[in-house]
Amino acid sequence: MTPDLHDASLGQIAIRVHDLDRATAFYRDTLGLPLLFQFPGLAFFRCGDVRFMLSRAEKPEFDHPGSILYYRVPDVVATHGALAARGVAFVDQPHVVHRADTYELWMTFFTDSEGNTGRGIIGLARVPAGARDRRNVHDLPEHLAALGRL
Repeated sequence: MTPDLHDASLGQIAIRVHDLDRATAFYRDTLGLPLLFQFPGLAFFRCGDVRFMLSRAEKPEFDHPGSILYYRVPDVVATHGALAARGVAFVDQPHVVHRADTYELWMTFFTDSEGNTGRGIIGLARVPAGARDRRNVHDLPEHLAALGRL
């Protein structure tokens, strides 16, 4: 069998920052992520099974905004309210991005302390029978399987 990334999982994500102290305070105090440890020029956090590494860009070609990160939470609206109260700058309000027969996929985006936009929060909300909006309804088993991979 050829080794590949088929069954791999993410172990660490590097996030480029300009001001490490400010970014560390934001991810620790504002977002509430557990700080694992720090070295000069680096800070490491835990988010579920993934480790975040905050660092300054080592070379100019690495000094650019990063990828979009999506934090999975049980209640997008409540998390939005709590983080907004802590000063997180959201670029939109929590909103439904997909509806199916038994669930809605909610999302909202914010900007971190370093200007990295596209930090998303996602969550599923169960829809009671009889209250379903039939717009954007897709094949439920396929979409539930896809959501399990989010």
